[in-house]
Amino acid sequence: MSASALNVKNLEAWYGESHILHGIDFQVANGEVVTLLGRNGAGRSTILKAILGLTGKRTGSIEVSGKQTIGMQTYQVAHLGIGYCPEERGIFTSLTAEENLLLPPEVVRGGMTLDAIYEMFPNLYERRASPGGRLSGGEQQMLAIARILRTGAKLLLLDEITEGLAPVIVQKLGEVVTKLRNSGFTIVLVEQNFRFAAKLADRHYVIESGHVVEVVQRSELAAKAELLNGYLGV
Repeated sequence: MSASALNVKNLEAWYGESHILHGIDFQVANGEVVTLLGRNGAGRSTILKAILGLTGKRTGSIEVSGKQTIGMQTYQVAHLGIGYCPEERGIFTSLTAEENLLLPPEVVRGGMTLDAIYEMFPNLYERRASPGGRLSGGEQQMLAIARILRTGAKLLLLDEITEGLAPVIVQKLGEVVTKLRNSGFTIVLVEQNFRFAAKLADRHYVIESGHVVEVVQRSELAAKAELLNGYLGV
């Protein structure tokens, strides 16, 4: 395994008095794609937010490229080269697609150019002058992913990017994740769509009630299919 891009150990996190994460451990090597699988309410999205410092109290260890981030502010974590695509997408509806793309600052050198983004997302080029609120759900999701690529981030945290989207858009997003991985990005996917995630990830962490209850390597998918079905209800 190559050097670790993200190393999470014994991570616990709270929202107010609610204790959500109970000793999460997982690792992601540079250039890997891993998924956090589980049902709604399992704590998967909270893991991403805790990595960024967007929860309340958190304890344990979160190392990004070897740097401990538990004591850092969210903006400091972002400057280590992390891009976050939230489940709600966060599109500015009154700005055009291109204005949305131009809005984020480059936090690490080497962010993708507009031309490179439009090559990856031709739909966004065609809709570049359209307000964000006029884009389809699939186009908004593409825009939310494309926007973080301009920042220079190489570790991408993607939260439920396929939720509610048509199969043709889901297929396109799978192609995008594959291209990003082949371009050297490291990706953590929070997903319920196991059929989507299974083709893409090197490793799957199954989350239940704030714990990692199973780790499944890509090579083990067939042997552990029944076990995964039980956890995920698919």
